[in-house]
Amino acid sequence: MIQHQTATAEQNLPYIAGITLIATLGGLLFGYDTAVISGAEKSVQRYLITSQGLSTWVHGATISSALIGCIIGGAISGYFSSGIGRKKTLILAAMLFFLSALGSAYPEFLFFRQGEPTMGLLYMFNFYRILGGIGVGLASAVCPVYIGEIAPANLRGRLVSLNQFAIIFGMLVVYFVNWGIASGQSPEWLNEVGWRRMFLSEAIPAGLFGVLLFFVPESPRFLSMAGRDSEALQILTKVNGPSRASLILADIKNTVEHHSGKLLSYGKTVIVIGILLSVFQQFVGINVALYYAPRIFESMGAGKDASMLQTVVMGIINVIFTVVAILTVDRWGRKPLLMVGSVGMAVGMFAIAGLSYFEVIGISTLVFIILYTASFMMSWGPICWVLISEIFPNKIRGKAVAVAVAAQWAANYFISSTYPSMMEFSGAFTYGFYGVMSVLSLLFVWKMVPETKNRSLEEMEALWTGPAALAQHKTPPLAVKTKV
Repeated sequence: MIQHQTATAEQNLPYIAGITLIATLGGLLFGYDTAVISGAEKSVQRYLITSQGLSTWVHGATISSALIGCIIGGAISGYFSSGIGRKKTLILAAMLFFLSALGSAYPEFLFFRQGEPTMGLLYMFNFYRILGGIGVGLASAVCPVYIGEIAPANLRGRLVSLNQFAIIFGMLVVYFVNWGIASGQSPEWLNEVGWRRMFLSEAIPAGLFGVLLFFVPESPRFLSMAGRDSEALQILTKVNGPSRASLILADIKNTVEHHSGKLLSYGKTVIVIGILLSVFQQFVGINVALYYAPRIFESMGAGKDASMLQTVVMGIINVIFTVVAILTVDRWGRKPLLMVGSVGMAVGMFAIAGLSYFEVIGISTLVFIILYTASFMMSWGPICWVLISEIFPNKIRGKAVAVAVAAQWAANYFISSTYPSMMEFSGAFTYGFYGVMSVLSLLFVWKMVPETKNRSLEEMEALWTGPAALAQHKTPPLAVKTKV
């Protein structure tokens, strides 16, 4: 009796898991860096803004300055990931996270005296926050791409989805870190020392990320594009097993050799889909729900303590339903999850709009906000990143992901900055707008987004070049165990 080994059995799962966990530290730092400001914001306002008699506009610009870096980082990520490689770009992001943590905590370093806030010190603080934002932009683009290019096709969806889980987990970690630093301390201590320690705490995961990256391999897709086929084959063999490694490498070589690498060499459709995936992920209003959750609950009648408790409930829901996406994305596919999520978000937002219009306040509001966030976290939260990491052909992936991620951060900035003024106009209109965007996202996925479940990254090229190319690039399916 002979037991035939399958391709699945040949996959080195511990090796794949180790690489993925190290890469997802970039996602954790993404969440950590964007959320660390929440605990330090009031102290920063008193130390750098109010003390100099500056306006609330300056306060808002300072608190959101990291988003400017995020847009820059997303936009330049393609240049770096295609030029120096995915791994070295992530090391650069780790260095930026580390420098931002140190500089944001002590912006007086070298040039200013502690305890004497000046405009120059304010500029330096914003400079360090923008540095961290650039790190976020690089990590948000390259981490999903790196994981997607390492992962076997049958595991790619859930492994890339882990990056979204890491983002949410990073936010959760920093909330507890900030709480631990502030617990039992006086307001004076927080305004002088506490906020600095909050920013400084990011140096620990940033340093760990940077060190561990030296122990992971470069993406085999990048290595092949750089003409380093023997190194690419070694990594593909270690990940996928010897029976499939040479076939995958041949497909990679085929996609690399027959295209110029210009952004529009596969047509405009794939770029438009990537941009719209990113824009819809933000235009459905999720970051409003995350950033302004306490204010939303307070505006709907919850007390301050109750609003914070309800925010914690939302955080738990975020984690649970991100896990749901991880467990189902490779089984159900990308399109079904996105479409179900869009329906749930639309129902939640239209219900909240109706409750706001009739000034109905109660547990029903919390229920529909939970429905909305749960729907997003099991669909558009992780699945958007999965698709962005896999729909673009090898030759243009770095550049195309950079365009999509820059569009995502720009959309994030637009939606987050317009929320307060929209709420002043009408709460019902605001939530109704996000509901309409959810419906449009459903139609967009239904009409334009291809299903990519179980397709190799090389088959993605065939999605944009026709059925003949699909047949040419189709790699053998994973074998089924049989006994003879």
